[in-house]
Amino acid sequence: MKPKIFIDGEHGTTGLQIRALLADRGDLEIISIPTERRKETAARAEFLNAADVAILCLPDAAAKESVSLITNDTTKVIDASTAHRVAEGWEYGFAEMDKDQAKKIASAKRIANPGCWPQGPIATLRPLVSA
Repeated sequence: MKPKIFIDGEHGTTGLQIRALLADRGDLEIISIPTERRKETAARAEFLNAADVAILCLPDAAAKESVSLITNDTTKVIDASTAHRVAEGWEYGFAEMDKDQAKKIASAKRIANPGCWPQGPIATLRPLVSA
């Protein structure tokens, strides 16, 4: 069975890019809310809970709301917003941050996207701080 991927916010800029990157992956099933139900909270909850992985491409407040709609303990979440970058229970999604970070990300249920701005300074300064 193919893992089900739900992109919450798939019609925005980031969501469209992620969907395009995953479109040719035959090993994944992309699930989508019908257009007429996109704004329904119940529909979002249904799809978030049906997904093996939910990718949140939303503003911060909407990303927090989406996480609150997940009622199972199996859906993995990748959040592209800034809402959960330093939140407890979320793994920072920058594999190069330290030697065990990739393993932490792989086993995490909640992953916060590091964003483009912090990656350069982290990649440069983290080894110096850790030395």
